[in-house]
Amino acid sequence: MLSLFFHAWERHLASVSKDRVVRPFEWGLDWMPPGGRTAPPGEELKVVREYVASVLADSDTWFTPAPTDDYTVARLGDGTSRVTFPTARPTPHRENDLVVTRFFPARGVGPGDPRRAVLVLPQWNSDGDGHVGLCQLLSRFGMSALRLSLPYHDHRMPPELSRADYIVSSNIVRTLEVCRQAVLDSRRAIHWLAREGFDRIGILGTSLGSCLSMLTACHEPLVRAQALNHISPYFSDVVWRGLSTRHVQRGLEGHIDADTLRELWMPISPQQYLDKLKTRHIKTLMVYARYDLTFPVDLSRALVNDCRALGIPYRLSVLPCGHYSTGSAPFKYMDGAVLTRFLYSAL
Repeated sequence: MLSLFFHAWERHLASVSKDRVVRPFEWGLDWMPPGGRTAPPGEELKVVREYVASVLADSDTWFTPAPTDDYTVARLGDGTSRVTFPTARPTPHRENDLVVTRFFPARGVGPGDPRRAVLVLPQWNSDGDGHVGLCQLLSRFGMSALRLSLPYHDHRMPPELSRADYIVSSNIVRTLEVCRQAVLDSRRAIHWLAREGFDRIGILGTSLGSCLSMLTACHEPLVRAQALNHISPYFSDVVWRGLSTRHVQRGLEGHIDADTLRELWMPISPQQYLDKLKTRHIKTLMVYARYDLTFPVDLSRALVNDCRALGIPYRLSVLPCGHYSTGSAPFKYMDGAVLTRFLYSAL
């Protein structure tokens, strides 16, 4: 009965958004660095496979941004700051190429206290206020928080969009490259925190932000702890099966099958980097929701089981709700408490 109740609630909450667009399938060879590629008709899959193989052979290079000193800090009237810097992976959209973050300084921290900070990556299609309450909670517990606007979100969204469709879409290479951009942006944000004197740095991500957080943590040596809020081993499986991405799956269907999609999106799938996670010894919290229809529960459990089988230490919390309902009371307070308590102890 609980399952029926939460699943009905999840479907209702998902139906509130009326601006989902089924976009046409595209291979996205024009997004392939350095300046795009072409392929004869029928050869596109081969070209993408070759690119994916080169990425998987050296993900450290693919996910490493060039150094920058071009950070701009503007104080805001509420005690926070707006920190901006150029992206390390330029795109065709000028608005998207300026990374926008908001810094929440820790409260009640003395000169001898640890310098702790958390990079916060909100969920897909979060607006500028998403996770602000969570950042304020982290701040109250003595951890500075830096909230990053994901590519093609809020301040970074070009006028042609009403949703952040370009980071998760039926365009194969664009999805790879924009998720890569999010990781490069995250690493530059972490480097700014280190420049500011923070030596205990964690990362927290929700939903899409959770996936991007793990990719970042597995490639950024400065990250000491990660809190992954809603989890899956495979990026593609969530898109193919999830409630929130049915419109994306409709654009993919008939052009590519689920197995091939999993293969092509392995560079942005946490499963690919579990060996790195094992060697990095990052303190890890995984959270999933028992009645989730967006990140199907069997996928979440599969990632937990894979970490257990590989001997990767982790903490686990299972919320008694669904994906969308995690943002409703009382579940959002439960979730916030679990995430904050873990990061406070891990950092």
